[in-house]
Amino acid sequence: MATLPAVKQFSDRVDRIEISATMAVVAEAAKLKAAGADLVEFGAGEPHFPTPQHIKDAAIAAIQQNFTKYTSVPGMPELRSAIAKRHATDFGSDYKAEEAIVSTGGKLSLFNAIQVLVDHGDEVILPVPYWVSFKDIVEYAGGKCVYVETDEADAFQLTAEMIERSITPQTRAMIINSPNNPSGAVLTPEEYTAILRLAHKHGIYVISDECYVYLNYTGQNFSAGSVTDVREHVVIAGSLSKTYSMTGWRLGYALGPAPIINAMSKLQSQSTSSTAQMVQKAGVAAVTGPQQCIGEMKAEYIRLRDQTLQGLAGIPGLSCVKPEGAFYVYPNVSSYFGKGGVNSGADVAKRLLHEAHVVTVPGEAFGTSEHIRLSYATTPAEIDRGIARMREWFGKL
Repeated sequence: MATLPAVKQFSDRVDRIEISATMAVVAEAAKLKAAGADLVEFGAGEPHFPTPQHIKDAAIAAIQQNFTKYTSVPGMPELRSAIAKRHATDFGSDYKAEEAIVSTGGKLSLFNAIQVLVDHGDEVILPVPYWVSFKDIVEYAGGKCVYVETDEADAFQLTAEMIERSITPQTRAMIINSPNNPSGAVLTPEEYTAILRLAHKHGIYVISDECYVYLNYTGQNFSAGSVTDVREHVVIAGSLSKTYSMTGWRLGYALGPAPIINAMSKLQSQSTSSTAQMVQKAGVAAVTGPQQCIGEMKAEYIRLRDQTLQGLAGIPGLSCVKPEGAFYVYPNVSSYFGKGGVNSGADVAKRLLHEAHVVTVPGEAFGTSEHIRLSYATTPAEIDRGIARMREWFGKL
């Protein structure tokens, strides 16, 4: 009797991707916590601050006033206009409401932008280290990632010259993330402008992930939208999650040329459709209301960063570049490789979780194998507690 051929279970596109590494860490930590483990959580990148009260009040009022219906797919005109105006005020951009789209989180804006711009065989330049989802979203679209390695000795700085060496006739886009997750590296306005002009000259799209654009500690706030004469090749993916401590609200946006925004809206119409109306009302309150909460949170993050760096400096063998933005540190743990069965960042992260009950993310998720990522968006007491556990664990290797 002939053997029947194996039945294919899943599509090729879903087999090209993996579950988000940070979400996998969160899930594993949740299992341990459910079993009674006392964890110190440096894993997920999430502000520990509550959402500012005026934003919560706006959402509550919206529900009471029955703003609980569908909106147009790209979002309420009121919010799209407010996002464009806020960005213009803060970064000197010149987007109109019709060049903005509201999405269910910044990740969806990135996903939609890549889906409408990248086709099978297109190359997408991706600086390393990169945020965990960039690689998988590109590969889901059928694109090919072309990696540009940055040097830890140069504080993971990216230059236009480094990118230019990787451009080929197949290059369709590049994804730039500044401030960077996981390294905290921040491009200077001059270098970022050079990158934007290089891309524009070659007709390459720059997808600028500006999730942490307000958490820039250099004093030189900058957006890809600030360079208005290259805007036809720029798509900005933004989020209210980190800026206003609204991660669970799932409210993101994109800014870009109207044809691209319209294509993203067409795609979104067949997936999530519109973002919840009361959440959009909260978004209006966030971007048009008092902004001092941003400066207050940023000042606290700087204090927490410095506390974390000081603590890590007390662990022999660890080295860590000082981050200039976001809320992560990315220490190099390679001096411990070959000790106690540890041979990679993944080994370190796994054993820290299970043996020291400290949650971190392995560097492999970001394209390197010698690092782990820690989020310092937590309390000073938790930072001290976690680093004390790490110091003890490393000391036993």
